[in-house]
Amino acid sequence: MREVAESLRVSNMTVYRLITSGELPAVRVGKSYRIRSEDMDNYLAERYTKAG
Repeated sequence: MREVAESLRVSNMTVYRLITSGELPAVRVGKSYRIRSEDMDNYLAERYTKAG
């Protein structure tokens, strides 16, 4: 989660909220979450907007 938060430039809590709301797919392993890089790329691509 920390790596995803750094990539998205948001807090760990924001990533946690995205996961619990279902916006960002993740798998829970023990007490932590695992997020595939493809899922993060898809999340960003869905929200991409062109300026101008």
